[in-house]
Amino acid sequence: MNKTPLENWIRDKVVPAGAGELTTSLLEAYQLEKIRELVAFARQESPFYRQQLAEVDLASLHDFADFEKVPFTTPANLRGQGMKMLCTPLEQIERIVTLQTSGTTGEAKRVFFTAEDLEATADFFRCGMSTLVQPGETVVILLPGERPDSVGHLLAKALASSGVKPVVLGPVTDCAATRAELLHHPSACLVGIPTQLLSLARTDVDGTIARGRVKSVLLSTDYAPEAVQKELEHLWGCRVLTHYGMTETGLGGGVECEARAGYHLREADLYTEIIDPATGKRVADGVSGEVVFTTLRRRGMPLIRYRTGDLATMLAEPCPCGTVLKRLARVQGRIDSCVPLQQGLNLSMTALDEALFPIPGLLNFSASVNREADQDRLHLCFQVCQGTEERVAREALGVLLRSEPVAPLFRRRALAMGSITFNTGGWFTSGTGKRRITDKRQRQT
Repeated sequence: MNKTPLENWIRDKVVPAGAGELTTSLLEAYQLEKIRELVAFARQESPFYRQQLAEVDLASLHDFADFEKVPFTTPANLRGQGMKMLCTPLEQIERIVTLQTSGTTGEAKRVFFTAEDLEATADFFRCGMSTLVQPGETVVILLPGERPDSVGHLLAKALASSGVKPVVLGPVTDCAATRAELLHHPSACLVGIPTQLLSLARTDVDGTIARGRVKSVLLSTDYAPEAVQKELEHLWGCRVLTHYGMTETGLGGGVECEARAGYHLREADLYTEIIDPATGKRVADGVSGEVVFTTLRRRGMPLIRYRTGDLATMLAEPCPCGTVLKRLARVQGRIDSCVPLQQGLNLSMTALDEALFPIPGLLNFSASVNREADQDRLHLCFQVCQGTEERVAREALGVLLRSEPVAPLFRRRALAMGSITFNTGGWFTSGTGKRRITDKRQRQT
């Protein structure tokens, strides 16, 4: 098994030339020094951070425990004070990404990047993709790529600079048309959105994309259910890896290696913590909590101890690939995507994904919870392969009533089954947003 290429990539940024191999102590010393530089830079250049970090004594930042006393940055800060968070003049900003969170009626989040910030992301993409593709090969990008410096455009630019041929097709809107286009690119690596690639494979009743024709797959932009990953490996007979990132991390965050045992993070650019969402205190490796990151080298809009709302675990054991880098376990979903129920229980989209996506013929689904006659009820709307509606509905009911961790919610009467309907009009969304359960109880009177 090959070691993750991120180790040498990070070593070249962290270890002085000729000083030897990357070690945990060298990496931590580098990150701590970058944190000190970042705090000083942000406090000097940003009106927001000048106030946010006013009480931080740079001389007291001796270790990471000291850094844990620095205030968090939040999505609310991005929405309400984004312009004040800038550390460079607007004329130096190359790209602004606007993010409107589902269900939020207030001001959108805006994330600002300089050309240098964007190049750092492209550099990460070049390295991370080398696990899946080599110079001279082809990558078909099924992500948004029309706009300059969008995720698909950045990925294409990064691949081209490393001798890989990028083909930007954009998100899948017509499975048959996309499959026809893929026939022109045999043995390609596909990069796309989990549910869209699942539909691309499961609706291929004519076997247009023969097993073995796709060389490899990288799932990105939304959380990748393990059930989807396994199904694509089964149907296409190829290696499927997943990527973790968000706009706030600079689009790229971490990527799996050949071991497929967690995300290796771009630790030269990001310092990552896992905290207890309730207390804000750091948790031990192996304990689930909220992902918090600090952008160590970003110039346009650095983020210091940014609370992502994502739930994950930092793994304590070394990766089978032999790297010294940390590993973030598969993201379990978002804190705000968990719907609270009676008896202190909750329902997550991740639990529904892992229970339902193994059902043959299921392409995608949406979920909502409402309250009827003093009972919380789960309503599901499925997209399925033609002619499979009755079977999928029957299997879904059986799976939900017997599979952990969903079944106990029904057994304890914290949740009851509502309607199962079918969407025949196309995709629920463009696929670029995060899938989540809609809590309709908040709208009921």
